[in-house]
Parts: sequence; structure tokens; C-alpha cells
Amino acid sequence: MIISFSPNMLKTYQLCPKKFYYQYIEKLNVPHSVIPFEKGKKIHALANYYLQGVNISRIETSLTDDERLVWNLLLENPFFKKDYYKSEYNLSSKVEDFWIGGRIDAIVFEGMNYYILDYKTGSTPKNPQYDYQTMIYLLCLDKYLKNYETISFVYINLRDKNNHVIKFNTDLKNDYEKRIAEICKKINSDTVYQCNTENCKYCEYSKICNK
Repeated sequence: MIISFSPNMLKTYQLCPKKFYYQYIEKLNVPHSVIPFEKGKKIHALANYYLQGVNISRIETSLTDDERLVWNLLLENPFFKKDYYKSEYNLSSKVEDFWIGGRIDAIVFEGMNYYILDYKTGSTPKNPQYDYQTMIYLLCLDKYLKNYETISFVYINLRDKNNHVIKFNTDLKNDYEKRIAEICKKINSDTVYQCNTENCKYCEYSKICNK
């Protein structure tokens, strides 16, 4: 029985229970290219150093032209300019009998208003308000903070230069807790883990999957 869930675990199960089984139950690691993720990893690391006050001038000289463009877009973002609270920070909380959590890119604040920042060098979720990352991170920060006026989740898209802001409230909290509890219960009661996608050819487990 799994009792601790990350956003990626819930996303994977929703996409395909069979893939979830291979990845998180059997823990099968399939080699794949990391090249598409290198830019994002570099920008995330640079942002973390910058927010913590580390001198990054030498690191900046190693950026490619494309990476420098993305980095400057982040530096100019109004949310990134707010007061620093935490970065690359693990948060967790409990919903019913299940632990949920993940690693947050950054938390910033302005007065008693707090913002979870998530930098995207790729695409933003199609429905950000109900993405599992949004739901889990907001629920975790709500439990973590002792006193606040508002908390919001901000997707900073460094490709289309847009910010997608989800402001937390009581109705969303109740809805999120219900949705998270439902899928966690479903995962823990699943004994079949059937494949439910037609995009098997894009799955890294396609060669071993018997559906």
C-alpha cells in the first residue's frame, strides 16, 4: 500500500495505471534522453542560487544565448521580484490517511500574501487550477503556514511569457482534498492496473507492457 503521493505519481496513474504500476510499484527504470530537460534544470538551479543570494555571475557566463534569454525573462518577472521565503523546498501534508507532497521551485511573499512559483520552460498544464501539482502544493503550503492572508500558485511560463495564477480559497481547498483523497484511495485499492491509453507507442514501457 502506498501512503505518500507526489504530483507526478497521481498524474501518471491518471494517464495510465499500467505505467504507474511499472514505474512506482515495480520501480522499473527505463533509460531515456535527458537532453530536452537540460535547459529547465539549469534555469531552476540558477534561480535557486540567485534567490538564496549566491553570487551567480560566473555561472551566468556559461549560459547559451537561448538560456540567457529565458533567464532574463525570469529576472524581469514581477512575481520573481517579490520577497524571498523558500526555494527548492520539500513540503508535505496529510489528506485523510494519505501523505502528499513535493519539491516547490520557490515561495515568495508580499506582506501576508504568499506565492508558490513554478517555472516552466516548456508547456503549462492545460487546466492549471486542477493540475495535481497545483492542488498538492497549495494544500501543503496551507498546512505549513501558520498565518497568511492569501496564498496563490503561479505558473511562470518562460516560453509564452504568461503567468497563470490560481488563488487558493476555502471552496478550492475542500474540492482539492476530495479529489486527492479519491484518487489516492483508487490507487491503493487497484489490483489490476490496466492500460487505459491509446498512446502506447510513446510510453517508455511499451516494449514490456502486455496491457
